[in-house]
Amino acid sequence: MGLDDDLEPTFQGVKAGFEQMNVEALSIEELKEYIAHAQGEVARAEAEIQSREALRGDADALFKT
Repeated sequence: MGLDDDLEPTFQGVKAGFEQMNVEALSIEELKEYIAHAQGEVARAEAEIQSREALRGDADALFKT
């Protein structure tokens, strides 16, 4: 893995392994659990984005001087 590997996005649409779930087969309780899990994953992804943006801002500020 080179130093530039994390500079360019590699995600091209739907990531392999992120198959749509057959929600029609789930019970109401299972659907609620699925939604709670998905919301947790969204929050985790958003936190990662904020962390990376802050790091990028810090790096930009360092190299602007």
